Amino acid sequence: MTPAEQIAQDSVDTFLQRLASADATPGGGSAAAVMGAMGAALAAMVCRLTVGKADYVAVQAEMQHALIEADALRERLVAMVAEDVAAFDTLMAAYRLPKANDADKALRSAAIQAGLQAATDAPLACARACADVVRLCDRVAQHGNLNVISDAGVGVLAAAAALRSAALNVYINAPTIKDRAFADSRLAEVEALQAEALPLAERVFGLVRGKMG
Repeated sequence: MTPAEQIAQDSVDTFLQRLASADATPGGGSAAAVMGAMGAALAAMVCRLTVGKADYVAVQAEMQHALIEADALRERLVAMVAEDVAAFDTLMAAYRLPKANDADKALRSAAIQAGLQAATDAPLACARACADVVRLCDRVAQHGNLNVISDAGVGVLAAAAALRSAALNVYINAPTIKDRAFADSRLAEVEALQAEALPLAERVFGLVRGKMG
């Protein structure tokens, strides 16, 4: 198991201690993945407490499908904790490469640019997954067990916060990427994800709040 993978397997307390330390990793990108995974986990819980209940027979198939999707998203986002750490560590290693001569400088520059692209794509993938969690929470909030409907609301808020957090990690890397077509495409995608998912998250919150009386 790599050090990055070990971070994803830490207990909550150990992860938070690592997050609070002077080490650059894990950082905001990993935290975003954890927040997104929590959103997916809460959606899964609502599904599990809906499936098999007599009052929700009409939505059994929908909730079964949502449960499968929620578990898959949670696992994917947990894996992204390590992926974000690995991408950032690779970028930092590129910055530490020698620059004693022109050949060294060229190799270092190329490695930095490759690292910046990887460090941009990692949070963008997280943002995509978090947008999927928001969409999932919409379905779960519409059909889930009313006794735990607040958890669908907490899930969508976690996913929305995770999406915005992941977006920040795209924004911070994009300006220093020399391939502007690459950078602009990533910026455009993360903007589009937020434009769709964040208003939806607010609507889901309103839906949940309305079901609570």
